[in-house]
Amino acid sequence: MKQLLTLLAFAVYSLHATAQSYKKLHFDAILVDTHNDIASATIEKKVQFDTDLKGKTHSDLKRMKEGGVDVQIFSIFCGPEQIHPYAFANREIDSVYEWTRRNPNKMMIVKTPGQLQTAVKEKKLAAMLGVEGGHMIENDLNKLDTLFNRGATYLTLTWNNSTDWATSAADETTKGDSLKHKGLTEFGKQVVKRMNALGMIVDISHVGEQTFWDAINTTTKPIIASHSCVWNLCNHRRNLKDDQIKAIGRNDGVIHLNFYAGFLDSNYTRKATAFLAQHKSSIDSLLKLNIQPDYASIMVGELYQDEVKSFRPHLSVLLDHLDYIVKLIGVDHVGLGSDFDGIEAPPFELNGVEDYPLITKGLLDRGYSSKDIVKILGGNFIRVFKANAVK
Repeated sequence: MKQLLTLLAFAVYSLHATAQSYKKLHFDAILVDTHNDIASATIEKKVQFDTDLKGKTHSDLKRMKEGGVDVQIFSIFCGPEQIHPYAFANREIDSVYEWTRRNPNKMMIVKTPGQLQTAVKEKKLAAMLGVEGGHMIENDLNKLDTLFNRGATYLTLTWNNSTDWATSAADETTKGDSLKHKGLTEFGKQVVKRMNALGMIVDISHVGEQTFWDAINTTTKPIIASHSCVWNLCNHRRNLKDDQIKAIGRNDGVIHLNFYAGFLDSNYTRKATAFLAQHKSSIDSLLKLNIQPDYASIMVGELYQDEVKSFRPHLSVLLDHLDYIVKLIGVDHVGLGSDFDGIEAPPFELNGVEDYPLITKGLLDRGYSSKDIVKILGGNFIRVFKANAVK
């Protein structure tokens, strides 16, 4: 009996030590999330980021602190239905600036690697910006410059809609030969070169394959995929094929994994399509309130979350995508780009930003070293950020 009690005590101690070690590692590391859509969500849901939004959103300022998020790149997004996308982008940027103005002791706008270091040192959330969709520059390099000067760290060359100068994954796979062009036009290559000159990171999430290859052959600096996964594990057009993953490795870039169930598990899309068809009337009701179409679907998913929960994949599936990239091109080329508040279904265990420590635990459980986990959580992005910055 005494031996049994000793073994039991040791097991309890080991579990406690493991919990302490993963939490210490998690909160000691610099955690960077390269894509969060809360700026759009606050507009659509008419809520404030710096209030308690648990049960309403995946994110708020307090829960980011609880989850150990040190650097958040807030997605600046609007769909193609917006008549004045550049103005809408600036409206969302204004929101992020207002949050920092109201919370000067908790967050700060970060535009440079030096400012990022200062924010982390002062234990403030480093608030950065990423413009999700080249349509928001309205074919004007001066508007690109202005967005960069306001703090846009990266530009996603397209969203699902193509621009006059770059084709999206959605259009390249569905419109085919009917497209006026495929890939980057000469102006599109000028956009990439201008971004390199400014120190703005080229983001290839959402772009078509031809646009991807044109961009990677044009850029002189490391690129990122701000929120993408692996095509070989889930053959969604938004995911990256092996030759693209290898090219990003050669470019010294980083793939930041998207938490969206539809990009992680092929079975999810089929079930989600049936779910949305079943709740079409609810979506139509939201559209009548001028909710952006993409957000109408997300909000219906949240409204009937118990139904969606039944077919959400587990955290292990997200980590399978991470393992795949690491085995293919190494641990220096993977990071995290959650897409929180831009999706209705993250992995089962990740219900919000407060659950980020579970990823660190999962990585430790899979045998990743502390050094490698620090790279995955944020070190790899910081390397690319520094490499893009104009000296």
